[in-house]
Amino acid sequence: MTAPLHLIYGRPLDAPVPKGFDQAIFGMGCYWGVERLFWKQDGIWLTEVGFAGGTVPDPTYKQVCNGDTGHAEVVRLIYDSSRISYERLLQIFWENHNPTQGNRQGNDVGSQYRSVIMYFNDSQKAAAELSKADYGNRLAVEGFHAITTQILPAAPFYPAHEDHQQYLDRYPDGYCGLRGTGVQACASPTPEEI
Repeated sequence: MTAPLHLIYGRPLDAPVPKGFDQAIFGMGCYWGVERLFWKQDGIWLTEVGFAGGTVPDPTYKQVCNGDTGHAEVVRLIYDSSRISYERLLQIFWENHNPTQGNRQGNDVGSQYRSVIMYFNDSQKAAAELSKADYGNRLAVEGFHAITTQILPAAPFYPAHEDHQQYLDRYPDGYCGLRGTGVQACASPTPEEI
């Protein structure tokens, strides 16, 4: 069976990562709005929604929504780091959801909506941890609770059903629960800034 094509980029969703490109995985609540947020960024080569961080292989959307699998709704990105840095992706991540809410985003409640960064190498891990500390300080100054975002090694990624891919392109008036805190993140904090 041929893999479905990305509705924005026209590439197969199972396309291999091109040489010199990188991957990232972010969970910021309902993945429909998150995917649209990232496909609009210059330097993104492919986006794909799915599930990661759970205990059941190849879960269905219904299983994940029932909270039985431990997975988070995530977006996998393939990006050209010569055009968009991982630090810039982290800035977009922090500024476009509320990372202090635990297992929820707004009215979406459940562990599948938790905030999570999955890293593919030590450099991404270090950048994620540094940006989390910096953004946590910025949020605290504005009266927010502590960040609950998990920073984890990249786990197996299971693509969601084809109808969920590029959902807000298929259904432009579909649900999008993305809401940031209004607190700006630094694109690339240094240890001195924290």
